[in-house]
Amino acid sequence: MKPLFVLLGTFLVSLFILKTGFGGFNYSLAGRIAMSGMLMFTSAGHFAFPKGMILMIPDFFPFKKILVYFTGIIEISAAAGLVIHSLQRLTAFLLIAFFILILPANINAAIRHIDYQKGTNDGNGVSYLWFRIPLQVFFIAWTYFFAIY
Repeated sequence: MKPLFVLLGTFLVSLFILKTGFGGFNYSLAGRIAMSGMLMFTSAGHFAFPKGMILMIPDFFPFKKILVYFTGIIEISAAAGLVIHSLQRLTAFLLIAFFILILPANINAAIRHIDYQKGTNDGNGVSYLWFRIPLQVFFIAWTYFFAIY
């Protein structure tokens, strides 16, 4: 839920700044800035809560700690790539693939009731997927609309 609020809040602030500081609404840029802000926010969790993030990854994956840090770096890189005009389309396609690839970790976390911040098994559970899966689709659509379309 927090990433959604960060995304929407950053979008509104960006629109306001672009309108007042640059004389017009630039929805595409505001959308990419918002996704970049959300990615920076979510990437912080990879470094602040690695123990809990490791629990989210399905058991058959090796090198889980490295994978957690690597995906955090991917999110930071995507945040930068979305606001660099020459990289925005490529970054958007790769980010959409990334969102699809991390969905199994989110499903696994819900099934196992992982609370990644605490590193425990008393999280939201499977009912959370009713929110998380549509949210993931929303992130994909947002990325497509503001960085590719």
